[in-house]
Amino acid sequence: MNRGLLLRCENLVQLRGACLQLRALSSRKLCGAPWKPVQVSAHPLGSLLLQPQPWPKHRLISAASSQCRHLATKEVIKDIQKSLGFTEKIMKKSEPDSILNEDHIKMIVQKSGMKYKSAKLKEEKERKNTDAVKRPPADPAVLTPRPPVVTILGHVDHGKTTLLDSLRKTQVASMEAGGITQHIGAFIVHMPSGEKITFLDTPGHAAFSAMRARGTNVTDIVILVVAAEDGVMQQTIESIQHAKNAGVPLILAINKCDKPEADPERVKKELLAHDVVCEEFGGDVQAVNISALKGENLMVLAEATVALAEMLELKADATGLVEGTIIESRKDRGKGPLTTAIIQRGTLRKGCVLVAGKTWAKVRFLFDENGKAVDAASPGIPVEIMGWKESPSAGDEILEVESEQRAQEVVAWRTYVEQQERMKKDLEVIEAKQKEHRLEYEKQQQKLAHLTWRQRKAALYRTNKHLMFSRPKERTEMDENTLSVIVKGDVDGSVEAILNILDSYDCEDECKLEIVYFGMGDITENDISLAEAFNGVIFGFSVKANESIKKLADKKGIKIKLHNVIYKLIEDLKDELNSRMPPTVVETTVGEASVLDIFSVTVGKNRIPVAGCRVHKGLLDRKMKFKLIRNRDVIWKGSLSSLKHHKDDVQVIKTGMDCGLSLDKNLEFSIGDEIICYEEKEVQQTTSWDPGF
Repeated sequence: MNRGLLLRCENLVQLRGACLQLRALSSRKLCGAPWKPVQVSAHPLGSLLLQPQPWPKHRLISAASSQCRHLATKEVIKDIQKSLGFTEKIMKKSEPDSILNEDHIKMIVQKSGMKYKSAKLKEEKERKNTDAVKRPPADPAVLTPRPPVVTILGHVDHGKTTLLDSLRKTQVASMEAGGITQHIGAFIVHMPSGEKITFLDTPGHAAFSAMRARGTNVTDIVILVVAAEDGVMQQTIESIQHAKNAGVPLILAINKCDKPEADPERVKKELLAHDVVCEEFGGDVQAVNISALKGENLMVLAEATVALAEMLELKADATGLVEGTIIESRKDRGKGPLTTAIIQRGTLRKGCVLVAGKTWAKVRFLFDENGKAVDAASPGIPVEIMGWKESPSAGDEILEVESEQRAQEVVAWRTYVEQQERMKKDLEVIEAKQKEHRLEYEKQQQKLAHLTWRQRKAALYRTNKHLMFSRPKERTEMDENTLSVIVKGDVDGSVEAILNILDSYDCEDECKLEIVYFGMGDITENDISLAEAFNGVIFGFSVKANESIKKLADKKGIKIKLHNVIYKLIEDLKDELNSRMPPTVVETTVGEASVLDIFSVTVGKNRIPVAGCRVHKGLLDRKMKFKLIRNRDVIWKGSLSSLKHHKDDVQVIKTGMDCGLSLDKNLEFSIGDEIICYEEKEVQQTTSWDPGF
C-alpha cells in the first residue's frame, strides 16, 4: 500500500477516535461510566479508543485493575473538558443560526490547534474627480448677438405646428401622424428683416409633459398658443407653469380667430386667473390675434418676438470650447446615434470631441433641420450631430473636451459616480431588509423562547416543511395576471414620454404591469426573445418591424403592436391589460317572489318544507339559480327541487301567478321571505387605470 495513503488513513482514524472520545466523555457525565480500551481495527494504524462500560460493583478493585486502566490521562481529559466548556460557553451566547463575531472565531480556531489569519479587504483609494465642467462666465467684450430660442407651447390641437408651418413655409403638420407633433422639432425661421429665430416645436398633449419642460429649460421666449374658441385648457395651464419655473417671458398668440365662435377677450380674461396679464389690462404680456391656417397676423407675431428679443439683449460667446444642450436623441440605421442640440456657447465644427451624460462623440457630420450637411453651428443654432458612441439622453448637457482620452476619462468618472450612488442606495435597501429580517427573527424567537433548542428546530421544520417540498409554479400560471411589455420608440423623448405614462399605473391589485425592456430603434430578434421569455407584448412607437421579424413573432406567438399616435398605443395597452384580468361573475335578477304561506309535504320518510309564493316581478325559471332572502340577508343560494302551479309541475311562473316551491336543501321558510331568481354571467373586467387623457 502507498505510504502516503496509509498516513492519510491513519490521520482519519485518529480524528474519528478523538470524536468518539468527546462523545464518550459526554456519556460518562450522564451515566457515570468508566473507560475501557477497545481496539479499532486489526491493523495497528491508530491509537486505541475509549468506550464507556457499566460501572462495576467493586469500584476500587476495577480501578486498580490494569484491564480497566484509562488510556487518556487526567491532563488530556482536563483539556477536553476545558475545550468543551469553552465551546458551550460560546454557544450559550449565540443562537445556532446566528453569525459568530471575529473574536469568537479566532478563539475557536486557536483552541482547535490551528493558526488563525484574517485577510482584510483592501480599501479603495479615493479617486480624483476628472469630470468636465463649464467654463467661467465670458468677458462681456467677446459676446456677440445670437438668435433667440423660442418655444411654442399650448394645448393639443390648438395650432402650434400649423403656426410654425406657416412661418417656415413647409409642411411639417402634414408629416406628423394624426396631425399631432410626436417629438421636438428644432429649426430656424429667417425673417424678411434679416433676423433669425430658432423655434422649438414641443408636443402639446399630456404624454409629453417632460419634453415641454425640457424645451423651456433651453429657451429664451415662450409663445403660448391658445385657441380662441376653446380657451384655457389643461395643457395650457401646464405650459404657463413650465414658463414660470424657467423664468422665461411669454407672448400670447390667440389662434383660430377666423372662426365665428372665436372669443379672444374671453381667453385673456381666463388667463388672468393664472397670473398672465396682457398689456391692455396693465400687464407686460403681448397678445396677438392670429389665424395660423390662413396666415393672418403672423408677421405681427414675429415682429413682437424680435422686439422682445432685442429688449432681452441676447448675446453669447462664440469662441472657445462648445457648450450646449441635447434636445432630442434617436438612432438611425445608417448613421447610428443622432442628437438634435442647441449650441449655447462656442462654435461646433466637425472633429470636435464632445461629452454628454455617460457617452462621448467625435463629431463626424453636422446637419441642419432640413438634413443638409453644414460645417459649423454657432450659439442659438439647432444642429443634428453624428458621431456618438452611444445615444445620450435628451436634456443632457454637452461639453467639448480637448481629446478623446479626456472624453473617456470624463465618461469613466461619471460612470464611477453613478455606480457609487447606486451602491449607496442598494446598501440602504439591504440594511433596511436586514433590520426587517432581524426584527422578524427576534419576534419568532420570542414565541419559541420557552422551548429547548431541539424543540425550536422541530417547530421551525414543521412550519417550513411545505416550502421545502413545494415546486415552483409554471410561468403561465405566474404570468396569468401580469402584463410584461417591451417598449421601443423612434427617439429618446418618445420612449421617455411613454414610460412616464406607464409610471402612473396604479392598479397593481387588478393586473401587474412590468416593463421588461425599453429602448430606441426598430423591433429586433432580441426583442422577440425577451417577449418570449417573459410572455410579454412588444409596443412600438413610430418604429418598424421587417417581414422576417413579423414571421418570427407569429411563429413564437408574440404580439407586436405598432402605432404612430400615442393615444392609440395607450388604448391598445389598456386593452391588453383588460385581457389579462380575470372575468368577474355578474348576477342579473330575472324574477322576484314573496312567501305568503308555508306548509310541508311528506315524501317517503322525509318531510319537505314548501313555500307558497306569488311572483310580483319578472318570472321564476326552474332552470336558473335562486336565493332566499330574509331580513335583507341572503341565507341560501342554490336550485329548486320542485316548482308547481295548481299541483302541476311547471318550468316557468310569470308575474302575478301563485306557485309552490321547495329548495334543494331542507330549509324552513318564514312568511315574508323573498325568493330571487337570477342568472350568472361572466363579464370581462376593465382596468380602472386612468392615464390622464
